[in-house]
Amino acid sequence: MSPRENGFEEEPVIRDNRKIDPETGKARESDGGAPEAAPGDQGVETAPAEGSATGLLAERTADLQRLQAEFSNYRKRVERDRIAVREQAVASVLTELLPVLDDIGRARDHGELTGGFAKVSESLEAAVGKLGLTVYGAKGDPFDPTVHEALLHSYSAEVSEPTCVEILQPGYRINDRILRAARVAVAEPSEEAAPEQTAAGSGESGADGSSDGPDEN
Repeated sequence: MSPRENGFEEEPVIRDNRKIDPETGKARESDGGAPEAAPGDQGVETAPAEGSATGLLAERTADLQRLQAEFSNYRKRVERDRIAVREQAVASVLTELLPVLDDIGRARDHGELTGGFAKVSESLEAAVGKLGLTVYGAKGDPFDPTVHEALLHSYSAEVSEPTCVEILQPGYRINDRILRAARVAVAEPSEEAAPEQTAAGSGESGADGSSDGPDEN
């Protein structure tokens, strides 16, 4: 019995959706007219995707490296600031203790540092020494205006350069930072004596007439 006899107007259509033509072995064209890719050609289409993934990975890696460098710089800056704040705090406390250390030094010079007071002063000096405080300034040191404060000035034939001949008040420093400059008396070489003697000798020579010119006789 034919389909028309069964009441169907059209015969059923059988469509071959196979992508490969069984007779020729080639890829068939899709409905849009472009030939469908064969199974062996799929790797060509994935190459751009792999290149895009590689570029994205390189970009994310660069971002991560930049963030890591910024964080490292931030940690270093915070550490420097922390050290600076600590040094400033220690310097402020030690500056307030300098008059006390001056009194201890004067008592030691006068032989009054005895008994329990001597032990207390030694403990205090040891404590400030652990914090980095050091005393400087000694008689005979070359005068350095960056670390010395000259309160007295004189000339002396016993020195060959500006020299600290007396330490009026010792100086204190923390590492390379000066808390208080040493106050000293400075003596310079007496270089003015020689020109004065030369000028005096010339005046005497002119007074006795020996330098007025050659003798006419």
